[in-house]
Amino acid sequence: MTLLLSALYRLRLAGLLLPALWALAGSPAAAGEVLRINTGVGAPYIQPDHKGFLDLLVPEIFRRIGIDAEAVGYAASERAMINADNGVDDGMAMRIKGLEANYPNLLRVEEKIIDNDFVAYSIRHRFATTGFDTLKPYQVGYIIGWKVFEAPLRSSPAVTLVQDANQLFTLLENDRADVVLFERWQGNWMVRERKIPARLLLPPLVTTEMFMYLHKKHAHLLGRVAEALRAAKADGSYRRIQEQSLPRLERR
Repeated sequence: MTLLLSALYRLRLAGLLLPALWALAGSPAAAGEVLRINTGVGAPYIQPDHKGFLDLLVPEIFRRIGIDAEAVGYAASERAMINADNGVDDGMAMRIKGLEANYPNLLRVEEKIIDNDFVAYSIRHRFATTGFDTLKPYQVGYIIGWKVFEAPLRSSPAVTLVQDANQLFTLLENDRADVVLFERWQGNWMVRERKIPARLLLPPLVTTEMFMYLHKKHAHLLGRVAEALRAAKADGSYRRIQEQSLPRLERR
């Protein structure tokens, strides 16, 4: 009887453990494959030479916990979110807090990746952008769908909407807008690469914390990833990646 009970217990234990082992075997982290952490933003966060901010930071964070990972760029932000939520990719590198409300399969890493500053650029004007009211005397341009600008400027008649960043800065170059609104690091990169004689206006109009998200199949990694990111900030690695990859504009 004792032998029979022992055998039954071993079978029951195996029945509980095998599904878990199979699940782990299917995980890229367990199989030695590379985790894909995607994003819908472009340069300087993602670069063709893989020297963008997320190109460098994502592998560094996961290296610290013994996992290979890469940042993967999408032209369409919505496609990036859908693929991460469906588990096609393993997570998202940089999104606002609260994304899980609409994408329930995504879990937020508690430590923020970066602060996104939403700012103004101008060629002919220099003033302190202490609020959206400071933009009232000017013709303003921004990209359709950027909700951070939509609500504050809804009642403004002097607004031109464009489809993308290239159109936005062409608007500024052609003097069809006094001021254009964009995200700080992407804007700095655009001004520098196109050699536009524009200046960055400060302070930022809006600052938003951005976070990494992982698909729920990697829920066990959330705490370790947050700790690795905190450690990278503490030992100076994060700052070095920032200084290497995020372009600053000289004061004009």
